[in-house]
Amino acid sequence: MLTKKLPTLQSFQVLVSRYASQLAHQQYDVIVVGGGHAGTEAAAAAARVGAETLLVSQKIQTIGALSCNPSLGGIGKGQLVKEIDALDGLCGRAGDWAGIHFSILNRRKGPAVWGPRAQLDRQYYREFIQSELLSTPRLTVLEGSVEELLVTEPKPDEPGQHRVTGIRLANGSQLVSASSVVLTTGTFLAGSLFVGQTTVPGGRVGDAPSSAGLSHTLKERLRLRMGRLRTGTPPRIVKESVDLSLAVLHPPDTNPTPFSFLNKQTRCKPEEQLPCHLTYTTPGVEKVVKESLHLNCHIHQDTKGPRYAHMQSHTHAYCPSIESRVLRFPGRQHQVWLEPEGLTSELLYPQGLSMTMPPEMQLSLIREIPPLQRAEIHTPGYGVQYDFVCPTQLSPALQVKSTQGLFLAGQINGTTGYEEAAAQGLWAGVNAARRALSMPPVTLSRTESYIGVLIDDLVCRGVTEPYRMFTSRAEFRTALRPDNADLRLSLKGFEEVGCVSSERYQEALRVKNSLADALAALQDLTLSRHNWRKMLPDVHISDAKNSVLNGMAVLQYNQVSYEMLASCFPEVLCPFVEFSQRLKIEAVYKPHCDLQKKEMDRIQKEESMFLPQDIDYFSLPVSLSQEVREILDRFRPSTLGAATRLQGMTPAAIVHLLKYVKQTKKRAQRNRSDQREEIEEPCERNASLTQ
Repeated sequence: MLTKKLPTLQSFQVLVSRYASQLAHQQYDVIVVGGGHAGTEAAAAAARVGAETLLVSQKIQTIGALSCNPSLGGIGKGQLVKEIDALDGLCGRAGDWAGIHFSILNRRKGPAVWGPRAQLDRQYYREFIQSELLSTPRLTVLEGSVEELLVTEPKPDEPGQHRVTGIRLANGSQLVSASSVVLTTGTFLAGSLFVGQTTVPGGRVGDAPSSAGLSHTLKERLRLRMGRLRTGTPPRIVKESVDLSLAVLHPPDTNPTPFSFLNKQTRCKPEEQLPCHLTYTTPGVEKVVKESLHLNCHIHQDTKGPRYAHMQSHTHAYCPSIESRVLRFPGRQHQVWLEPEGLTSELLYPQGLSMTMPPEMQLSLIREIPPLQRAEIHTPGYGVQYDFVCPTQLSPALQVKSTQGLFLAGQINGTTGYEEAAAQGLWAGVNAARRALSMPPVTLSRTESYIGVLIDDLVCRGVTEPYRMFTSRAEFRTALRPDNADLRLSLKGFEEVGCVSSERYQEALRVKNSLADALAALQDLTLSRHNWRKMLPDVHISDAKNSVLNGMAVLQYNQVSYEMLASCFPEVLCPFVEFSQRLKIEAVYKPHCDLQKKEMDRIQKEESMFLPQDIDYFSLPVSLSQEVREILDRFRPSTLGAATRLQGMTPAAIVHLLKYVKQTKKRAQRNRSDQREEIEEPCERNASLTQ
């Protein structure tokens, strides 16, 4: 079982206050603003890379809190958690510690699109994250609010119009300096809370609003294009007031699958897991929604004007509320999942019932659902509106292109979900630390990770509504599976990025070598089809061709498991039984991955063609339309591959850009060659004079 001694909240507060007293005398490499999923991953990653890091959060108790739903992972999102873990991030191990209901979604489909997911105990998750932060070297935590960024003139040898040098804390003139700043403000950037017709400043119930100065700095000083987004949360329901016998029982998996590659099992024993329950809305729910529209200013905005408006003013929502779903799809039943909030919690989380109507109407609505006919609300649902920055203004390193040293991660980039925020936080923290330590930025291609897909989508395409990850967004999902994230990323994370521990690296090497040995052993096991049928009589192996098959080909049959083959060839295959599921998946997907590899190689070459950030697209001497020039000038893609994914780019424009890049490279190579010849010729002349 997992074992870990977690600190008390009091000890965490004592350490934080002790750090705070030393702040005035500190110079940090990286400052991270915000203690949510993005902020905690960013701070921990920056410290792992080697940067002296400061994490600033408004409230100590909420560092690592699950602000909305008590769950982690899912379809598309589970892949992100596995990749974050492969890069030594926190949330996968935290999920294994705090999970109380584990399941693999999409099991009826292929392993490439399986979605590892867990219901979490809110308290356990928060305590684990805080424990990890306390034990991370080079990481300091401060309770406080950031008033504004410190902005100065840019370094002349780097692109950008501004440079961030630190932060100013609120309620005083204390300045804290740093080479890099990572903003992970979540829903707090100029956030407003909505319940019925009541609106108050804030990003989460129970927490103070963020300083208006930070949003003002981004808009007025740095001139970033910004917009407004919306999200919401359901009411929390008293568990004892719910009749779960009227809902459909959904038990967890009998054998929980850990998120982390370092864990063989979860903290929660299989028999101690809690079930979830499924129910549905009724016509009465639709009736309450329509009767309360005039009392709901948050949802009322959806009924006025176009869905998409100008960047400076639009407000879009993900986590769609029950009100918006009823109005968009009248007459339908909608799923409502009743999820536990913890092993000892008295509350249920009704996933699918996000709402912002007045509290009394919320109670009327939930009581229209059979299991909730006598339900009591502990905390009403509410909506949130907040500022975000158009993410096309970021580089693939998640640095603001116009501002040296400023990195953004999480909902400030127009995304939704813990997993998307954590993935961005980790990568922004890595690059913020590398910049502070005078190391070049690192990127992840969309051919090698879901994190790469996420970042590429954001910086190339932007968002028109809050972005969330789906498996369908990844072109090469058969290769980007949850099971192989360690092989794809842990080795790179240690050797190239610097954010992976030696312990994890050694384990990833062991797994890689063992899998390679096992696959080689399977390839070497060759028998005729006749002999395979004798050895595996229950497997239908065709005798249409009188040819031999190796173990790899036989393992691709649905009825064949690795354990079956190991029982036939124990001396050769039994040493690798611990990897039986991974080997089965490798065998099944090998033909698909072989076909995709050529396409991936082509795209990786395309991705590597660098486009200078100071290029003047309006005077570029190639055949480009005015519209294409404006698109390129606005988004300033860092590579040719990124340019291909800009909306409005034409194939002809990409061809012309490709030719320009190649010609520029050739001219640069010729110039370097000429310079070498000019240097070598005087050297030879001088040498002859001295002989």
